[in-house]
Amino acid sequence: MIYVLVLFGSLVVICAILGARVLMRNRALRKFVRNVRQRVHQAEERGVVFTEETVIERRRKDPRTSAIEMQQVRSLVRQAEKVIAQNRYGEAEALFIQALTINPQAYDVQAQLAKLYLMTDREAKAEALYRELLHHCEDVSFFANLGLAYYRQGKYVDACKMYQEALNRDPKNPERCASLGKACIAAHRYEEAVALLEKALQRLARDIELLHLLAESYLQLGQAAKAEEAYRRINRLEPYDEAVKAKLTELAHV
Repeated sequence: MIYVLVLFGSLVVICAILGARVLMRNRALRKFVRNVRQRVHQAEERGVVFTEETVIERRRKDPRTSAIEMQQVRSLVRQAEKVIAQNRYGEAEALFIQALTINPQAYDVQAQLAKLYLMTDREAKAEALYRELLHHCEDVSFFANLGLAYYRQGKYVDACKMYQEALNRDPKNPERCASLGKACIAAHRYEEAVALLEKALQRLARDIELLHLLAESYLQLGQAAKAEEAYRRINRLEPYDEAVKAKLTELAHV
């Protein structure tokens, strides 16, 4: 019987505590509501006008509309490609821009416009577009073309970085090595240039331009014997080049 009384007493105490907490919460809530009402009333007296919030629903694009837009973009791109073939670059630029107005996320169109800017010696515009494209797609050609845009603007260190990124993604391509090698020469990084040019010439053994660059790089490093060997390789390919013969004669007396 004592245990029952103790248990019953405990339940009463617990219920009393819970009831007191609920009462305190209700008081706090009523106080908060009164404060809010009072502030609203004061604001109304000052002439403040309250407007109801409206939920704006984002319109979903109709699939039919999207298909029509895609068709319009394709049509404009085809027209641009035709006028490029006719060297009407201004018209092509306008058509690409019109296509991007319809669909700003058409990254393939952005890439074609960037390439057009490179073709027409507008490297700064090409640079801006390729940098934007690389935020969405790390395509190897975007790195290479951005490197070219930098190179033509005399930004040789940046060009080296982009050409290196392209080479990292396409390490077996000798053209990537050659491009990076040329950029390294422009940046006066001759040791790196030599290694890259030698690697490129393993696949492009008859490339006279690369051999000349290799020979000049060796001369910059003070390695006359290796420069002479590079000129001999050129002489074997072009035996009637008098300038190369003169270089060989000069190096023979070094």
